[in-house]
Amino acid sequence: MIEESADLARNRPGDAVRKKLAELEPNPVKRLFVRWSRDPEVRSWASGLVGERFTGRRLNRLGRQWKVLHAVQWATGSDIDHLAVGPAGVFAVNSKRHKDKTVWYGDHAITVNRAPTRHIAISQDEARRIARVLTRHCGFPVPVRPVIAVVDAAKLTVKNAAPPVLVLEAVELPRHLAGLSPVLTADQAKHIYDVARDARTWTQA
Repeated sequence: MIEESADLARNRPGDAVRKKLAELEPNPVKRLFVRWSRDPEVRSWASGLVGERFTGRRLNRLGRQWKVLHAVQWATGSDIDHLAVGPAGVFAVNSKRHKDKTVWYGDHAITVNRAPTRHIAISQDEARRIARVLTRHCGFPVPVRPVIAVVDAAKLTVKNAAPPVLVLEAVELPRHLAGLSPVLTADQAKHIYDVARDARTWTQA
């Protein structure tokens, strides 16, 4: 039985970012206008919140066979943007908002306006960490596939036939994930979700 205070199903998309913005801008009135802040760090977090909220809304459109968690907090203070569990498996979804920029995904890396990023390596590391935790707590192997959901890009190009990280526009998430072949039974998916929604699973990892 999960205590109400430990039930991550209550989290909203972007809750961890909201907490960070509250630290950076304690004034609740000024926080309404953080997207226009003079502080580039505040603007960056505010943009990230827009992206996570959009990605979260798209993931919440998955059918009844799917369960989605948002802002899953690690003991270190970092968080998993979104975790989707359904017939096609477990997906660690990282939301990346690159407004009006050109995003290109080759064999091993993503560039944004031709500048290299570490998005792929970070997403792979996160998925491996999540898989270790869920496998330990579930008692059976739980593979986790990393996903990068790109929000508001001017153009997204994926030049990889079998990418290790699934990179797609956030708007395509429900259609794409729901269209993948089933790998989990309903009982397995439910058990994984029940484990994942308990905050103690992650804070004690």
